[in-house]
Order: sequence, then C-alpha cells, then structure tokens
Amino acid sequence: MATIPTELRDLAVGAAFDLDAVGSWPRSRHVFDELSKDALQMAVASERPLLVRGEPGTGKSQLARAAAQKMGRAFISEVVHARTEPQDLQWRFDAVGRLGEAQAQAMRGGNAMQPLRQRRRAGDDALAPRRFLSPGPLWWAFDWCGAESCHAASRHRGARPVAPPGWCPQQGAVLLIDEIDKADADVPNSLLETLGNGSFPVPWGDIVVGQTGATPPLVVVTTNEERELPAAFLRRCVVLQYDLPKDLAPWLAGRGQIHFPQCDPNVLGAAAERIVDARREARQAGFAPPGQAEYLDLVRALCELGADAGEQIELLARLSPFVYRKFRVADEEV
Repeated sequence: MATIPTELRDLAVGAAFDLDAVGSWPRSRHVFDELSKDALQMAVASERPLLVRGEPGTGKSQLARAAAQKMGRAFISEVVHARTEPQDLQWRFDAVGRLGEAQAQAMRGGNAMQPLRQRRRAGDDALAPRRFLSPGPLWWAFDWCGAESCHAASRHRGARPVAPPGWCPQQGAVLLIDEIDKADADVPNSLLETLGNGSFPVPWGDIVVGQTGATPPLVVVTTNEERELPAAFLRRCVVLQYDLPKDLAPWLAGRGQIHFPQCDPNVLGAAAERIVDARREARQAGFAPPGQAEYLDLVRALCELGADAGEQIELLARLSPFVYRKFRVADEEV
C-alpha cells in the first residue's frame, strides 16, 4: 500500500520556493496550488501516472521537478519527440555501433566472424550485446542500481540522471515523460503494461527490469494536446488539467512577482495586460496564443534592459511583439 510522504502531505500551498539546478534544468522558482497538491497525492496514493495537460508554458514539466525536490527524490526526465520509439523509454541498443565494431574487427583481422561462444573463450567479447545496451528513463526509475550497472558496462552510454546529494535508490524517483502527444499512439499504449506491472523485459541477456526500490516511482506525463491520447491510456492515469484563469492579467502579474520580485508592479501589470490582447489577436487569426512562458521571457528581458520602471515601460511596446506575436496576419502578406 502506498504511503504519502510527509513532505507531500504537508506541502505548503501558495508559498514560492527556489528550485535547484538539476542536469540541464536551470534554477527557477515554483508555487504549488491546492489543485496540483491534491493531484500529486492522488497519483502517489493510487500508484498511477499523473497526466498533466494544458497549454504550453503553464508549468506542467516544472511540477514534476518541484515534486521531486520536495519529496527528496531523484528527478529523471525524457522529452518525447516524433521519432521516439516505445522501447526508447525502457532501453536503447546501439545496433549501428555494434555493426561498426564488427567491421573494424574484420579490418584488423580480428575474430568478429567466429561464433560468440568461441570469442568468449578467447577473451574477445567486444561484440557482446550488453556493451551496446544503455538504460532508458524507465529503467533508471524502476531499478537505479541495475541501470547504473548497465550504464557502466556499456560503450554507448546515454545520459545518466543526476541524483540529489545524500540520496539513495530506496528513496525513489520522479520520472517526467514530457510532451507525450508528439509521439505516435504506440508510445503511450506501450506504457500501459510497463507501468501497470512495474516491470519490462530487455531482449539481451534475459534481463527483466522490475521495481526494486522501497518507494515506487512517481511518473508524471505531460501533453500539450497536439494529438489525442489513447482512451486506454487516459483511463489508467490520474489527470490534472492546467487551465489559465479567465482573469489572466492579475494572475500573470502575481507569477511575475514570484519570479522577479525586484520588478516594479506597474511593469508586471502592463506586460500582463498586453498578453491578454495578444492572446485574443492570436485566437482570431487561428494561431496558438502566447502564455505564461512568453510573459516571463518578456519580463526577464525588461528587467535586464531597463534601468528603472520608466525605461522598462518604454521598452515594453518595442519588445512585446517579439514574444507575444509569433504569427503573420493577413494584411501583412504580399
């Protein structure tokens, strides 16, 4: 039976806190709301993946990173793209590298054409499949120690997740599978059995990867709604919908204050008012509207380029089109 960590049960709502840099993720700030706190607790208690859906730039991915830091877990992330194959989330095999090594051995006059058993007797195991096998994010989440062993033995080493200071595998991990809607339906469908059973086989070496930690991983999946996800996958997820509020301008100004507390409230409010107009214009033109990410980019630039609030307000009109208006309207066409 799943146990809700004390850090998650007592999660402070509405209080901003600093997010440490992790791997390629820079330092940032995050604020939990009641909705995301409840969704995280539900996902941990039910041992189901948490699907976070909503507009790009609303903080869906950061939620997983923030949850990992608050719960003291390792953070593992994988961004899905159009070429992602189902097994890429489990393991990767460098077939091209193995072929290249076989050809190199043949050119050196090696024994690449001998049966594998004979080469092992001779101490020549350069083409052993395990040397070209690397663990995927699910392997790291399910069995960190086994993934580390596979990673160390592989010649084709993929990215290794960064463990928090003082962390041990028994404390568990948070796995972020980001933008799953970019992949074919085979990818979410392939996760059903893996996440349901907490295990998956690896074709080479008769390996079965299973959950070995005392704490099952929390899997957070995000979607920007670019493609409909399979119904069977949705049924097995806890779903959190991230919607921007109808009264958007003051909400964005509040977010800006969290990330840039030194910025003048008038500047934050003016930048937020402009995005409301830009979103309306984008929708009328049939394009995706700008959101929180674009707003924060603009405020960051204003803080860097403007010496004071007056100068930042003057810069606002010149700089906002670069981040708020990313489409070409009909009357500009030639």
